[in-house]
Amino acid sequence: MEPVLLWLRRDLRIGDNPALAAAIKTGRPIIPVFIRPKPDEIGGASAWWRGASLAALREQLRKRGSDLLLRTGEPLTILAGLAAETGAVAVHFNRTLEPDAIKTDIAVLAAMPKHGAIALDHPANRLHEPWRLKTGTGGSFKVFTPFWRRLAEAYRPPIALPAPRKLRAPRAWPESETIEDWQVTTGWSQGFAADWQPGEAGAEVRLAQLLETVDSYDKTRDRPDWEGTSRLSPHLAWGEISVHEIWRRLQERHGEAALPFLRQLGWRDFNSHLLYHFPKLPKEAWSAKFRGFPFLPHGKGLKAWQRGRTGYPIVDAGMRQLWATGWMHNRVRLIAASFLIKDQMIDWRRGEAWFWDTLVDADLAQNAGNWQWVAGSGADAAPYFRIFNPITQSRKFDPDGAYIRRWVPELAKLDAKAIHAPWEAAPLDLAAAGVVLGKDYPQPILEHDEARKRALAAYETVR
Repeated sequence: MEPVLLWLRRDLRIGDNPALAAAIKTGRPIIPVFIRPKPDEIGGASAWWRGASLAALREQLRKRGSDLLLRTGEPLTILAGLAAETGAVAVHFNRTLEPDAIKTDIAVLAAMPKHGAIALDHPANRLHEPWRLKTGTGGSFKVFTPFWRRLAEAYRPPIALPAPRKLRAPRAWPESETIEDWQVTTGWSQGFAADWQPGEAGAEVRLAQLLETVDSYDKTRDRPDWEGTSRLSPHLAWGEISVHEIWRRLQERHGEAALPFLRQLGWRDFNSHLLYHFPKLPKEAWSAKFRGFPFLPHGKGLKAWQRGRTGYPIVDAGMRQLWATGWMHNRVRLIAASFLIKDQMIDWRRGEAWFWDTLVDADLAQNAGNWQWVAGSGADAAPYFRIFNPITQSRKFDPDGAYIRRWVPELAKLDAKAIHAPWEAAPLDLAAAGVVLGKDYPQPILEHDEARKRALAAYETVR
């Protein structure tokens, strides 16, 4: 019997996978295939995660009598070639909502019948399809609160699609690239494995932990010194867990107590909604008035920020956590982003590009939407004049300095009063802690109050 192709992308899971479920329903042998694009524009941290996640997926497929086919190149060319090689009669895939990927999807849907195989697309791993949720006047949403209200009213989790116990395989497998060639085993990402378990099983562990703690999520999620967040973001970015599965299990067990976290899933959808309706979101300010904003040359300030050497401990702690683990606490992401954009007046796209390369949860819509939110140039964005004070934010959300001590160990012996702004500490206190500013830890690269005034003056030129 002729097989069907299962084209996988950011949906690396067996359970609750619409495309896989549809392929199983055909009763035909299934050939799962992942295509690495060329050129490969994925960031370095995401490349590490992808390799590890694909290895985990292949293990699950093999346990079910199947396997994973790996190819590199242009998707339509490879899918058409596989259809000719295997006699496949259909290609099943889950949609993506990124501009270039949408173009690819459209091309595959249109062209595959010419190669003897129909192409069938299935829902993306989002709570809603962005073309279906509209305002009262029929437009797209630009403000989160009404968007969330409408989404929460309209959304009903679809019926769960259980993971199959067995998968029907073809008699012969096409030639595949080796998973070892895809895995990143050298470079700075070597240390990521200590913090992460890529794959569906790792996602399940994170969800199980969230189910035990979600009642306190709203009180703990802003504290980087606590384990108060879900850390599900990279698993969601790679589709290792269904967003519907998360919603179902949280609501079934916790009801309304889960709403603060479910609202975060709604924010994720909102950013996807924005990207779908404004495809230039990663490269251009959503708000037209910000397109001529007078950003400053980045120079040494950008490098100091990237390396966690700004002299502001909470910012440096976040940037070092990012480099070491491929992830940064959400509250600290806001502080670090504000410092780059508003204190240094460096173009937000510079920060977005760094996050794209260093985050294991890098996601085009989330990266672009969140950076523009902090910049004040996005839809429903924080007002530009809302400039995070890194010192007061640090004292509020890391009051004992535990987060800073972990990631900026040269300041570890400073007490909680001095650690957030060591340049304000008495010389004897610095000496007792073994800290020489400018040697062991940098002096601040700028003065926040003056930088704030400069940013507000620049804002006046575009307002």
